Amino acid sequence: MVDHEYVQPENLSKPIGVWTPAVIVRKGSLVFVSGLTSRDEKGEVAHVGDIRGQTRQICENLRSALRSMGGDLSDVVSVLVHVTDIDEFDAIHEIRREFFPKNPPASTMVQVERLVDKRSLIEITAIAALDNTV
Repeated sequence: MVDHEYVQPENLSKPIGVWTPAVIVRKGSLVFVSGLTSRDEKGEVAHVGDIRGQTRQICENLRSALRSMGGDLSDVVSVLVHVTDIDEFDAIHEIRREFFPKNPPASTMVQVERLVDKRSLIEITAIAALDNTV
């Protein structure tokens, strides 16, 4: 099992969404997952115009990628989220809460003008810490 600690420093306010201020990885192999959008198995953008659907597809894609390496979403220690509309924060975190019910990763969310495919509303990049035996 990977040894990491989820840290809520006393002098920082509690997160308003689904993330942890800091995560310490004590051992394990780091996996850097490139930005994922809501493309399905055929490469088509899924859930066009639906931020919840796109967020869910991305989380499922991330889970699939990690499982192929012997990991799971509980191994994610950090995410970088690019969105085209920061006002969708609550909708995005509603879905993230389903996939990260406890000890959510450290997180940054920024608004961008657009993503590579103009139908994409969100892109998530992740760092995971997998057991060294993988």
